[in-house]
Amino acid sequence: MMTVLEGILLGIFQGFTEFLPISSSGHLVLLQELMSIKSPGVFIEVSLHFGTLLSILIVFRNDIYNLIIEFLKILKGIFFPKNLKKNEYTVFVYMIIIGSIPTAIMGIFFEPLFKSAYESSFFVSLMLLITGLLLWYSDRFSGNKTVKEMSILDAIFIGFFQGLAINPGLSRSGSTIFASLFRGMNKESATRFSFILSIPAVLGAFLFELKDILKVNIEHNISFLSVFCGVISAFISGYIAINILINLLKRKKLHYFSYYCWVLGALIILLKML
Repeated sequence: MMTVLEGILLGIFQGFTEFLPISSSGHLVLLQELMSIKSPGVFIEVSLHFGTLLSILIVFRNDIYNLIIEFLKILKGIFFPKNLKKNEYTVFVYMIIIGSIPTAIMGIFFEPLFKSAYESSFFVSLMLLITGLLLWYSDRFSGNKTVKEMSILDAIFIGFFQGLAINPGLSRSGSTIFASLFRGMNKESATRFSFILSIPAVLGAFLFELKDILKVNIEHNISFLSVFCGVISAFISGYIAINILINLLKRKKLHYFSYYCWVLGALIILLKML
């Protein structure tokens, strides 16, 4: 049975690795293969994802509230046509929808290919090296494009990079922030779009894993107190991690994570060669 302490530690691990650009899935593969740490189980994984999803909703609550209001206005306009005033959040809604399409396509149709990558720590290490390169170059872009000025191609490009990040070792936040900055977005807009674009992806993964729970009985030896503590610690650590990343991005210090990814990736390759 998972203890309260183990639940808290799993939550902290999930929260920080989910949002700091170091790849949570990559670290999980490495821990499972190199240290023989077993997967915590579907129910616990789904619960921890719920905790990290909450942290995004809290940090970007104002944007999300405005996006929901604007989305409802767009839906109303479909059934009751009238001139809809175009503002930042109108564009934001459309760009999130468009950006989610390539991610969904890659997640659905290439899932077997991505799953096979979870069996190779060598592949994960290569993806960590690539993540390091993306982070290194991210600090070198200085665009001024806002969300309102985004094009359809921008959204597709960023969504494609988010889809690629299904590969373990390739950071989702690192990939989408790189793609946003590469397309000329300013740092604030890149951060907002990157994290809010992750909501449909995280929610989709959450629902996808949730269906697996319905197929099997939840283990009787699960401590729901431990799971609850894990969710809370995932939420708190996720909240902290998002704010750390925002602060480092503003200060052009994202490349700090490059060194970590390079060292870890190179170390894993060396260990596999010995």
